[in-house]
Order: sequence, then C-alpha cells, then structure tokens
Amino acid sequence: LAMINYVLVDDEPKNIRILRNMLDEFCPDTQCAGSAANIEEAGELIQKVAPDLVFLDIQLPGGNAFDLLESLLPVRFEIIFVTAFNDYALKAFRYAAIDYLLKPVNIEELKAAVQRAGEQLQYRQLNSRLQNLLAAVRGPSATWHKLALVMGDGLTFIPVSEIVRCEASSGYTVFHMCNGETHMSTRTIREYEDLLPPDLFLRIHNSHIVNLKHVKKYHRGRGGYIELDSQVTIQVSTRRKTEFLSRFGL
Repeated sequence: LAMINYVLVDDEPKNIRILRNMLDEFCPDTQCAGSAANIEEAGELIQKVAPDLVFLDIQLPGGNAFDLLESLLPVRFEIIFVTAFNDYALKAFRYAAIDYLLKPVNIEELKAAVQRAGEQLQYRQLNSRLQNLLAAVRGPSATWHKLALVMGDGLTFIPVSEIVRCEASSGYTVFHMCNGETHMSTRTIREYEDLLPPDLFLRIHNSHIVNLKHVKKYHRGRGGYIELDSQVTIQVSTRRKTEFLSRFGL
C-alpha cells in the first residue's frame, strides 16, 4: 500500500498527541499532514492538504463532525471517527460501513481500522456510504435508503426497501431481493438484525429476518409458518410467534 496521509481533528491537544504517537509507532504506512481543533480549522486544513484519511472527533467547537462533513461533500478521503459517542451513532456508522474507534483508543483496533481505510482507498465508494451515514444520523430509519453489505472484495450497496428476507448461512448472511437477486455478506444475521429498520423487519427464526410488507399468509401451528409473496415459506419459531402476530395487531 502507498503511504496514507492523514489529518487529526480533535479539540483536546492531548488526544491528538496520543493518537499521533500511536500511529507513528504502530502504523508505519501513515504520515501526519496536520491537525485541527475545531470545524473551521479542520475544513481549511482538509481543503489545503487533501488527506487520504481523517481521524475525526464528533463533538467539536462550533458544531459537530456531521456539519463539517456536509460542508465538504463530496469528500475524497476515508474517515475514522474517534468518539465516546452513544450507541445510536455507532449503529449508524456500522450501517454505513464507516469506521469508528472508541476512546480510549485500543492499539489493535487502530491498526485494523487503518488497514481497512487503506483498502477502502482503493475502492473509493465513500460518498454513497457517507450519504447513508448523514441520513442515518440526521433522521429516522425511513431515511436510511441503502445498506452497505461487507463482501469479500469490498462493499455492495442495496436498497433497504427491496430486501425481501435475510437468511443465515454458516456465519454469513444471504440477502434475497425483490428482483430475485441474492447477495451474500460476510457479516452475521445478528448484526443485520440490529441494523435494519425495526418497523419494517422482524427476525422470526434463528436463521431468518423478513420484510413484513412481503408477508402474504400465516399458517397456524406451534410456531406456525409464513408464506411470502414470492411463494417461499418460512417457519416462525415458537418464542417469536407472539411478537410476529402483534405486528399485525393480533
């Protein structure tokens, strides 16, 4: 990999110093192109040095990281958020497949995040991921238009509304789409259960999450089973039956 030029954005000089020392020692393929302590400085610095990678604190004087990013769109750098932020934001980052590190920063997680950033610099899919993230942080789940699937060779973006069902398969997740296409992600179904909008999707079995708008029929039984409008039938686990029926007012 080529040398990765990075910028550090944090309003605490101590945090900048610690992170830079860690990068110098443990990430030899990186080189610091500068640091900034607020949104205005950061915007000017990033436009001036055009970094490959920005380490970005979320809460900053004069606004937050999302204000900064919206002012810089379209961006041409990778982003790693360094944050003590809440679960909602972390869920949004995972949804958009944009990296984050929790403070205090762990060395192994830092090395892994920098390596992933280097790989992503070759794919250059950042702007659609960033649009996903900004939508996720700014508004309700209805605005999360696309989901980033982690594949063996990069990322695939699929429209959330066109997912019919997700199926667990040996630690992977297979997405079945309205048009009949399938996509296999290297992440587990448990992770996607957390990410998909809960008003639209429900896990009805250990191995299945379904889009409720595609449920055509429910057949009674111990747990029962459902029929989707694609003619596929899926068992409902006994312990998930009550929640499934309650979604339809039963």
